[in-house]
Amino acid sequence: MNARSLAGIVAEELATIGIEPSGYPSESDSVRRTEWSARWPGFGVRHYRSGRRVYVVQARMTGKVRTVTIGDARVVTRAQAADVARRVLLRAEVGENPAEARAKVRSCPTYEAFLDEYWSKAEPTWKASTRARNCYYRCHLDRAFRRRFLDEITPADVKRWFAQMTSSVGPAAANRTFELLRSMFNKAEAWGVLAECSNPCTGVKANKLKRHQCVLSEQELNRFGEALAEIEDSDPMAVAAIRVLALTGCRKSEICDLAWSEVRGRRLLLHDAKTGPRTAWLGEAAQAVLARLPRHTDLDHVFWRGDARLTISRLDECYYRARARAGLAHVRLHDLRHSFASHAASMSETLPMISRLLGHTSVKMTARYAHLDDACVVDAAERLGELLRKATGEGL
Repeated sequence: MNARSLAGIVAEELATIGIEPSGYPSESDSVRRTEWSARWPGFGVRHYRSGRRVYVVQARMTGKVRTVTIGDARVVTRAQAADVARRVLLRAEVGENPAEARAKVRSCPTYEAFLDEYWSKAEPTWKASTRARNCYYRCHLDRAFRRRFLDEITPADVKRWFAQMTSSVGPAAANRTFELLRSMFNKAEAWGVLAECSNPCTGVKANKLKRHQCVLSEQELNRFGEALAEIEDSDPMAVAAIRVLALTGCRKSEICDLAWSEVRGRRLLLHDAKTGPRTAWLGEAAQAVLARLPRHTDLDHVFWRGDARLTISRLDECYYRARARAGLAHVRLHDLRHSFASHAASMSETLPMISRLLGHTSVKMTARYAHLDDACVVDAAERLGELLRKATGEGL
């Protein structure tokens, strides 16, 4: 340890009381005398010819005596300087070297550098739709913790950033961005960049979102089916795609990407589904829709328009026209998937079975989809009440 190392310790201790290290006196301003404290050995004040007074600390390191300036007496009080000197002497006594500590800190990458590394490794594993969505959230991550080392970011920093994100972009987008940040820090631990259990996102709670629950009744489904029939001549391929979506509970992307090579009898062998390869099952109605479809001479896609596959935007456009005709402006296309699950539940299908039909990786997710409408609940209550009435002898 040398004088520069000791100066580093002094600068760190001054920073704890919010004081910047002051500059050294000019060469022309020579020292007249140094007055050492009897109470705190190693702490003193230097008096210069100009009248300037500067507090100093003197410590023995590696067999040599080093003297370093603490600060100008016009900026630092005697009590503050004495406290800094006391802590500096304690740290010097145990042989602490701030230069080595700073080098250790700097061996950890900056937030920006690790974000780039994480993105370059994770992005190739994402599906195209996930990649496009995450690129939007990346712009929020880029601005999160600039010029900070990765291990300097604390849970308090994350909470403050998350609150600002929620306020500026909304709770849903903030949650998505936070999920990416948490994943990045998890990888930092897994790759040995950060110590285990040091993820600053741990303990930070995501925003609670209001769940959109909309299940079409049998009457609404009938109106929607009539609306599809009315617009079928204008866009038969998109209408057929919506019908298959409603009859199978598939996602929009799964329908638009569906290839004839994936249609195997009563099954759809979806190789590139959201949660990985899965099987969707075809009832007679869905099979009939597919049987009526013309095939493209050059494309393997089941649903197409011109010389390209049917796009999600085209599917949405057709759906918006149908729902407007049916008077269902509040219903999303994805709600057809919810309706598929809920009507399966009303027919007494089990959650594991519905989960398999939807291609969910967990029954917990399926439970969010499968809602029973009020009529089904009332009917169940009536049947249960009748059973209990007979069992208890009530009204007999």
